[in-house]
Amino acid sequence: MSSAIFYGSSTGNTENAAKLIREELGGKDVIKLFDISTSGVDKIKEYNKLIIGVSTWGEGDLQDDWDEIFEEFKNIDFSNKTVAFFGLGDQDSYSDEYVDAMATLYEVVSQQEGANIIGSWPIDEYEFDESRAVVDGEFVGLALDEDNQSELTPERIKTWCSQIKEQIL
Repeated sequence: MSSAIFYGSSTGNTENAAKLIREELGGKDVIKLFDISTSGVDKIKEYNKLIIGVSTWGEGDLQDDWDEIFEEFKNIDFSNKTVAFFGLGDQDSYSDEYVDAMATLYEVVSQQEGANIIGSWPIDEYEFDESRAVVDGEFVGLALDEDNQSELTPERIKTWCSQIKEQIL
């Protein structure tokens, strides 16, 4: 198995999204699921196809578990890896940095030659002022808002997974 989902979760929302994504992609027999707080970054190196999930805290900060390993994350060789991102944020209360943590991780991977980033997502149906995670008019990955649009999460995950499935599995 060469595909895995890595996430960090403080309140359980990112973990729940990761589990929904895994189920949508075929379940635990098809794609592994790792909490970055217990797996660490070395586990990431073992997989060629990755889905990385992070929530944004405060004023665009990484979720604590990702923040703790960020320096190590920056040293991973992502060349010849396929990577998709999903991020959680609050577009109402933190409208100026919506899903910026996803951008922080994306920027590390996108600067490496040979990294194949997939899974961009339209900004339609969102209301925010700014996001570093918007590149060329789209989010760099799936953007979720469990605080204000939780009812849209299942359908967004289903649609996004159908877009990335062939490349990530």
